[in-house]
Amino acid sequence: MDKKVIIAASNEGFMVNAIMNGLKSEGYETVLCEAKINKLTQAGTDYKLAVLYLDSDIAKATDLLVFIRDHVLENEINLFLVGSQEEIEETTRVLTGEFITDILVRPLNVKDLAAKLDKAVEKGNIAEAKKRILVVDDDPTMLRMIKTLLSEKYSVFMANSGMNAITFLATNEVDLILLDYEMPVISGAKVLEMIRSEVKTESIPVMFLTGKNDKESVMNVLALKPEKYLLKTMAPGEWIKNIDEFFDRK
Repeated sequence: MDKKVIIAASNEGFMVNAIMNGLKSEGYETVLCEAKINKLTQAGTDYKLAVLYLDSDIAKATDLLVFIRDHVLENEINLFLVGSQEEIEETTRVLTGEFITDILVRPLNVKDLAAKLDKAVEKGNIAEAKKRILVVDDDPTMLRMIKTLLSEKYSVFMANSGMNAITFLATNEVDLILLDYEMPVISGAKVLEMIRSEVKTESIPVMFLTGKNDKESVMNVLALKPEKYLLKTMAPGEWIKNIDEFFDRK
C-alpha cells in the first residue's frame, strides 16, 4: 500500500501543519485537502489513508459526513479521526464506527498517529496479496455481514448501489463480484448487463445474491448466466465454502 495520506481539514492551521510535517518525517506523502465535498471529490481515489481533522463545523456538517462515509465505503479507505472528545462524539452520530479505522483525541502525538498508519499500511499490504471481491448490495447490514465473513481470507470491497459498483470498477480490478439480484433504481440484472457491456469488466465472474429460493425466482436468476447464485439465508460456513470452491477451481 502506498504511504500517501490525505489530510482533510477546514483550513491549514498550526496543528494541521504539524501533522503533515510529522508524517512526512515518518516517510509519508501528505496532501492537504479542504474538508468540502467538491474538494474531496477532486482529490480522487488514488489513496487508502485519510485523516479527518475535526472542528465544530465539520462535526456538524451532516452532508459532508455522509459523503465521507460513502466515499470510505466505496473506496476501502482507512479513515482516522482527530478531534476533541466533543467533536468526535458529534461526528460519530453520522460517521459511525464501522467506517472509522481509528480515533485519536487531541492533544495529539503525531508519532502515535504514524504508528497507527503504519499498522494500516501493513494490513493493506497483506490484503493486496488476497483475491479481491466486490460485494454489491443496497442493504448495509448485509454488506457488513459479508465483509466480516470473508475478510479473513479475501480482500472485500463494498458498493451500496449499482452505479457505485460501476464507478468502482472503472478504476479498480476485482476477481469476483457478489451482486444483489433485487436492488432499487438499478436492478442486479441491469448492473450485470452494464458489466458485460464493457471490455474492461466483461470477463469478471459474477455471482448473484438472492433472498428467494422459489423455482420462478431461481430460473430468472439463472437465465442471466451468472457464475452461480448464493442464497442470503445460507449458513456462514456455506458462504465460505462456495467462495473457496470457486477460487479453488480457478
